[in-house]
Amino acid sequence: MTIDEKLKAFFDGKSVVILGFGREGRSTLGLLRGCNCRKITVADMNPVPQDEAEGCELCCGENYLSCLNDKDCDIIMKAPGIALKNSVGDDVKAKITSQTDLFLRFCESRIIGVTGTKGKSTTSSLIKFFLEKNGKNTMLIGNIGVPPLERREEFTDDCVIVCEMSCHQLEYVKASPDIAVLLNIYPEHLDHYDGFEAYANAKLNIFRYQSEEDTLIIGEEVKQYADTDAKVVTAGFSCGDIGTRDGGIFIFDDFYPAEKIDTKLKGEHNLYNIAIAMYAALSAGCTACRCLEALPDFSGLEHRLEYVCTINGAEYINDSISTAPQTAIAALKAYPDTDTLIIGGMDRGISYDELSDYLNADTSVRNLIILPDSGKRAAEKVTNPLIQKIYADDMAKAVEQAKKVTKVRCILSPAAASYGFYKNFEERGKHFKQLVKGG
Repeated sequence: MTIDEKLKAFFDGKSVVILGFGREGRSTLGLLRGCNCRKITVADMNPVPQDEAEGCELCCGENYLSCLNDKDCDIIMKAPGIALKNSVGDDVKAKITSQTDLFLRFCESRIIGVTGTKGKSTTSSLIKFFLEKNGKNTMLIGNIGVPPLERREEFTDDCVIVCEMSCHQLEYVKASPDIAVLLNIYPEHLDHYDGFEAYANAKLNIFRYQSEEDTLIIGEEVKQYADTDAKVVTAGFSCGDIGTRDGGIFIFDDFYPAEKIDTKLKGEHNLYNIAIAMYAALSAGCTACRCLEALPDFSGLEHRLEYVCTINGAEYINDSISTAPQTAIAALKAYPDTDTLIIGGMDRGISYDELSDYLNADTSVRNLIILPDSGKRAAEKVTNPLIQKIYADDMAKAVEQAKKVTKVRCILSPAAASYGFYKNFEERGKHFKQLVKGG
């Protein structure tokens, strides 16, 4: 059976609720149009224009979750952005599926799934890049911005599909990819979950349903979670089966020294990502030689240690993707002579002790520009007498101050989410770049 035939059989005669009507919700409605559903209901906190959901029942507003308790509901297609926590019972949760779940259950192509609190977009993009440069038929879908079933007509037997997976996409899946990559787990998205354990548990679904024929590539720091029948390959910094060491990368007994790693990506954490991406590509039939030959052409992704410009001899770097203390530390390690760091954003109550300890040690940072809300709390334990603390009400004031004090390099690496101030980290990064360039 083709994937479309499997989907039609799955939805045939069912009453389906599309929970969340953003990009994935609209994509799901397009999919369901080709299935023989008995009823389709669109549920969303925001109003949904009737002409965009023609033929569907609508359940919108503050009580939009009420339709999930309808006994007539057979299947709930949940979009990633909807946080349920304990607002629904187990009987409702049993009905929940998603595009990611059905993709993993019904797609016959080889699937490489990538998750982690940080690094998943870069690693996913690198894997797809390596596959492409080795002549493989491949695509990149998922959390990178393409709903998993949107390109299903291209799911051929010879296609190797790379799927970036967020915790929200993984939370309700009942299947896992052929090659699963779990990079790391840090406290994140805790406003969507009842604590860190629940967040981590969602991430672990990426390998929970693997068999002994599958492969799990997992970071050394989270290898304690690797309870699986799959082949386990650990990745680390100077430890594990693969990873980075002495400025180069190693894949089991093969070592590729720094002079052979020609890359635009900065930082040891990106060497870690490269090693994992290479091993995933090798597992799908690529060669290390061809991957390394192509690596100089990989430019990296926007908002991830992205060079913006140089003003009066000082560089400005946009690392708006940074939403955790560990990523701000990684940014400073990637650029060890940075003298100005901009931090702060939505305060989710996470600990900043690791970041303050790093700044209190031997660091080049001399100017810590502090944005609300979390910036103030993060800066409280910074006692390094060489660091001046500069408080700014918003990004415009932060950039204005940065231009006054920066002599070598300024990095925006907020170590905090953007919500409440910006729609997402992309909007925050674009605003920073615009301000730096004087727009």
